[in-house]
Amino acid sequence: MGCPAKKVCRKLAGSALMKDEKLVEEILTAVVAAVEVPVTLKIRTGWDPEHRNGPLIARIAEDVGVQSLAVHGRTRACRYKGDAEYETIARIKESLSIPVFANGDLTTPEKSLEVLRLTNADGLMIGRGAQGRPWIFRELKLFLQNDNKKPSLDKTELRDIMLDHLDDLHHFYGQKRGVRVARKHLTWYCDNLANADEFRYRAVRVDSASEQLNLIREYFDRDDGGVSLAA
Repeated sequence: MGCPAKKVCRKLAGSALMKDEKLVEEILTAVVAAVEVPVTLKIRTGWDPEHRNGPLIARIAEDVGVQSLAVHGRTRACRYKGDAEYETIARIKESLSIPVFANGDLTTPEKSLEVLRLTNADGLMIGRGAQGRPWIFRELKLFLQNDNKKPSLDKTELRDIMLDHLDDLHHFYGQKRGVRVARKHLTWYCDNLANADEFRYRAVRVDSASEQLNLIREYFDRDDGGVSLAA
């Protein structure tokens, strides 16, 4: 119940469900009764800034047996605009006994730890902050261990992360679809790489998995010292 996409909400799905609290209760009750595995839920803080009913939806979820809750710090109307707010997440966490995970704008280890402090959440759900930067989890782990020094990521390791990721995408989706899906991931990686404009331009235009992988190897084989993480 967190997706704000118009094509989803037009069908009264995703975060649009938060407008109908009775239907939310009926759906969650049915799902919890139908399965033996733990049921978890993701929501937003409400439908719009004037209707932040996230705390009520959260209470309904716990009462019918949902085992944990993730909360994105925006309403459906806010989509991904503006800054996420964490006060509502903190209110939800304070009112529930099940685990609550904070979500929204968790783009750095520093910001993530600050959100943990502000919300007192049991954990974090990191989505867009990991796009093109999956090593953010390793960085966060070190910060949680009170080591504020970001882990080094050398050129070879960065290359291998990208190669392994794209290879997994190609195998999971199949060659044709995998290449298309990989394009957006390559774009996200390039957002975090210095001097990657030419590489980006070429990598999102090739049509085969082998070409995508070869372009990554070529980019990292450059000997001009131009390959590095963007500041």
